[in-house]
Amino acid sequence: MKPFLVLIFFSLISCLSSSYGYDPLDPHGNITIKWDLMQSNSGSSDLRVSLFNYQLYRHIDQPGWKLNWGWQGDEVIWNMWGAEATEQGNCSKFTGGQLPHCCEKSPVIVDLLPGAPYNQQTVNCCKGGVLSSLTQDPSKFVAGFQMNVGGSADYTGFQMPENFTLGIPGYTCGNATEVPPSKFYSDGGRRRTQALRTWNVTCIYSQFMASSSPKCCVSLSAFYNNTIVPCPKCSCHCQGLSPANCIKYGETPSLLQQKHDPNEEKSPIVICSQHMCPVRVHWHVKQSYTQYWRVKITIINLNVVQNYSQWNLVALHPNLQSVTQVFSFNYKPLNQYGYINDTGMFWGIEFYNDMLLQAGESGNVQTEMLLHKDSGIFTFREGWGFPRRILFNGDECVMPLPDDYPRLPNNAPTAASSSACRIFLPLLLLIVML
Repeated sequence: MKPFLVLIFFSLISCLSSSYGYDPLDPHGNITIKWDLMQSNSGSSDLRVSLFNYQLYRHIDQPGWKLNWGWQGDEVIWNMWGAEATEQGNCSKFTGGQLPHCCEKSPVIVDLLPGAPYNQQTVNCCKGGVLSSLTQDPSKFVAGFQMNVGGSADYTGFQMPENFTLGIPGYTCGNATEVPPSKFYSDGGRRRTQALRTWNVTCIYSQFMASSSPKCCVSLSAFYNNTIVPCPKCSCHCQGLSPANCIKYGETPSLLQQKHDPNEEKSPIVICSQHMCPVRVHWHVKQSYTQYWRVKITIINLNVVQNYSQWNLVALHPNLQSVTQVFSFNYKPLNQYGYINDTGMFWGIEFYNDMLLQAGESGNVQTEMLLHKDSGIFTFREGWGFPRRILFNGDECVMPLPDDYPRLPNNAPTAASSSACRIFLPLLLLIVML
């Protein structure tokens, strides 16, 4: 009875995780939208809005965020700096003067592009909606804009909007929660001011809500076995079935296939394969030394219409606690639980391999990693040298079944048996000599 209850418990946990976007590798990851009411009078309110990407390894790539909300009253946006509304809406009731920036009941706000006029800029603006992850570039994980809103009363009667969305697949936002007012420093830190009121809106990500199918898969190989374990068949889609869209290697997609709305995410066109994934990650156990072992990781882009800028890879393996050196990639452990250090994040070196180019001869990036053989746990048996989980750009990749992992030959010694031989063989020789 007890094992049955345990099974039910973990089943419920998994259901909650998929619905609410809980990520055990980044338990505190979210995007927080902070609204600061800076000034308010009888006719208008000045607001500062900031977006913080508190996710360790999930970034916001082009076409960027599209913040949307619904006003509770008859508010309009008179002016905006650092961002703009995609639609002005019907402002016909405002005549005889300057029209508001946006009269939409549910405006959609986008970031300004880099190089925007200086008088339209504000702090942390103008990145085209792109937000770095907290690990990759802490200086670019914040976006911000300011606006002047009319139609509301003084600040005590200001009504926060509702029904927030980020305009990015997979993200769900909660209701606004009032928090202690934000504080700001001026005059070199000698003076501190604060907002009249502050609200936070928290948005979390769920891969299951973002896409009905995975976006990457993993293949495996090792020096001690001639077998290359491919990605599982139909990992992302099945060739020939809708909505899979592929072309043969060396072909070029038609112009109609390549055309897309620059404000929308591109639909992948991949090179035809059994797994039909846009990205394949290959983990190769390359070599074994006396005290160390070496792994080669290759990320292959099979999407012929998309480059992946600011890409990252997260791997889960127990020996990552003893990484000695990583070549050609940046690396940082994601040690979220203190006593467990089995997860690490890899990403490209700026201006060298931080962009994974579209499918072709240059459509791959690779690195090698040197790890120390941890006494008591290291072995090549039972697929121990392969990762437990792989994530690319925050989405989990499909792994081969453990039964398919490259096997160590039966006559090959394990690390434990080799150590035992090194200890007992000299003792045996000594006994024989005596």
